[in-house]
Amino acid sequence: MFVQLLDETGARVASPEFDPVVADIGPAALLGFYRDMVIVRRLDAEATALQRQGELALWPPLLGQEAAQIGSGRALRADDFVFSSYREHAVAYTRGVALVDLVRVWRGSTASGWDPFSVGMAPPQVIIGAQTLHATGYAMGIRADGADAVAVTYFGDGATSQGDVSEALVFAASFKAPVVFVCQNNHWAISEPVTVQSPVELADRATGFGIPAIRVDGNDVLAVLAATRVALARARAGEGPTFIEAVTYRMGPHTTADDPSRYRDPAELARWGARDPIARVAEHLRSAGALDAAADEAVAAAADAAAAELRAGCLALEDPEPLSVFDNVYSEPHPVIDRQRLDYARYLDGFVE
Repeated sequence: MFVQLLDETGARVASPEFDPVVADIGPAALLGFYRDMVIVRRLDAEATALQRQGELALWPPLLGQEAAQIGSGRALRADDFVFSSYREHAVAYTRGVALVDLVRVWRGSTASGWDPFSVGMAPPQVIIGAQTLHATGYAMGIRADGADAVAVTYFGDGATSQGDVSEALVFAASFKAPVVFVCQNNHWAISEPVTVQSPVELADRATGFGIPAIRVDGNDVLAVLAATRVALARARAGEGPTFIEAVTYRMGPHTTADDPSRYRDPAELARWGARDPIARVAEHLRSAGALDAAADEAVAAAADAAAAELRAGCLALEDPEPLSVFDNVYSEPHPVIDRQRLDYARYLDGFVE
C-alpha cells in the first residue's frame, strides 16, 4: 500500500481507508500546514546562509522533507515524546522549540540545544540510529506506567542498515511498546543511494520483525498526517509499534560539508523538484480558494520574521566558558574529571600573554 491524498499537482486523491482519519482537516487547517512548511523552509535557508557566512560550524538541511516532518509533528500530543536525528528541525518547530535553540549546538555554544522535558523532544542524536533504542526504551517505560502517551522516533533510510535500528524493532515488537518509527526515506545515506541500502522497500523490513508498516508519500503533508494518526491510535490502544516509511527526497546536501553534485544525477533532482511538498499544497489551496495573494504575502512575511529572529538569536549567542566542558559529566565530583579540568586549565594558561 502506498498512501497518497494530495498528488503532485495538488489534486485530492480519494482513500476510503485514510480519508476518515483526516476528515477534520479543511482548507483552514491545511493553510496552517502550508504556513508551517514555508516557515521551516525559510528557517532552513537562513541557517544554511549562516553556516556559509561562518556563523555556524555545520548545518544539516531539510529542504524537500518539510511535509514528512510537519505532517507527522502536527499529529502529536503534548505528552508524546520525540527522539530524532539531526535533520528534524521542522519537528522541533512543531514541538515549540525556540528558534535560536535550533542552532545552538551547530554554533558550538552548547552540547545540547534545549530542555527536552519542556518541549517533549530529546536533543538531536548524531549517532546514526541510536535514537530508535532510546525511543523504544522510553516507550516501554510509558507502558509500565500505564499511560497512553507515545514515543516517536525519526531516522533516515541509511539508519535502517544500523544494528541499533534492528535491535529497537526487535524490542518494540516483543514488548508491544507504544512507539512509532518514522523513517524518512530521502533516497540518500550521504552519497549511498537507498537501492544500495536495501533491495526491498524499507517498509517491508519492518514486517519481518512483526511490526505493521505504512508506506506513505512523504511529500504529501496530508497523507503523512493521516498515517501518523493511525500509528499513534494503534499505540495508544495498546496494539504496539508501527513503522512509517515516508518516501521523500533530500533536495540539498547531506550537510553543508557535502557536495551532492559529485554523486547525484541532476535529472533525478529535477524529477523530485517537480514533486515539491509545498508547491502541491499551494496548488490545492489556490484551487479551493483558500490561498490568494494576500494570504501568500502574510505567510512570506511570517517566514521572513522567523528567519530574522533566528539570525538575531544566533549572532547574540555567547561563547561558553572553556572549562564548562567538564560540567555535568557526572552528577557528583569525580577525581578523573577534576584532573582533566586542571590539565586543560594549565594548557589554556599557556596561551595567556
